[in-house]
Amino acid sequence: MSLSSRLRVLSSPWLALTSRHRSASADLALGLWLAFVAGAINAGGFRVLHVYTSHMSGFASQLPYAWVVQDVRLMLSAVGALGAFVLGAMTATVQIQWARRLHLQHIYALPLFLEAWVLLAFGLVGALTLRLQTPFGVPLTVLLLAFLMGLQNALTTKASRKHVRSTHMTGHLTDIGIEWGRLLRRRTRGLQAEHRRLFAERMKLYGGLVLAFIGGGYVGVLGFGRLGFVSVLPLASVLGLMSVPALAFDVWRRRGMDPWHG
Repeated sequence: MSLSSRLRVLSSPWLALTSRHRSASADLALGLWLAFVAGAINAGGFRVLHVYTSHMSGFASQLPYAWVVQDVRLMLSAVGALGAFVLGAMTATVQIQWARRLHLQHIYALPLFLEAWVLLAFGLVGALTLRLQTPFGVPLTVLLLAFLMGLQNALTTKASRKHVRSTHMTGHLTDIGIEWGRLLRRRTRGLQAEHRRLFAERMKLYGGLVLAFIGGGYVGVLGFGRLGFVSVLPLASVLGLMSVPALAFDVWRRRGMDPWHG
């Protein structure tokens, strides 16, 4: 096998994760990994910050509470986290739309690349961002992680055609309950092979995402507790492996080069 053929075989699984032409297996693989990353950041960050940076429902509830009790600092922290999350989602969407306009093959690579670099910087200077206060009454770290959660959630939402959310599990746990309810109802009417197949597929997706998020949270808590902020560097490295080959592939194609033969 030639060198170019070997490179193609090695790169294909990574490239499939960010491609505009996606399969159900690519959606599942990308969703599982990003749910793992989100769980690690969310639970690990809680150990340091004592706040869950992916829980926008909590911050949205915090806003009216702070208004009623007239706690300006609490109100500003909610506004800051919500704004950072929305900004992250906007950033991912703009990057994906820009890639579409350029007719790139791997339109989801750029948000992953940005997330990898932000996580890398966070891992190296996280202690510094923890000390930097913002006008919103919370450390820069909180806003940075909320931005990452918004970026990642928009990415998985668009890549999976709104079937996958990677940063919160409320929807997926609801889906699990719905599927079990459907299964019980269908058993009373006679369960068909097609029903069993759909149930297995959906449970694999929703259950896998929940387990990946929990597993990532476990790793994140241990990592932050033993290593501190540098524990996110392996996560950033894998995100880089997912995005850099895809970006390089598209750059070569834009220059009219054969990615496999130069």
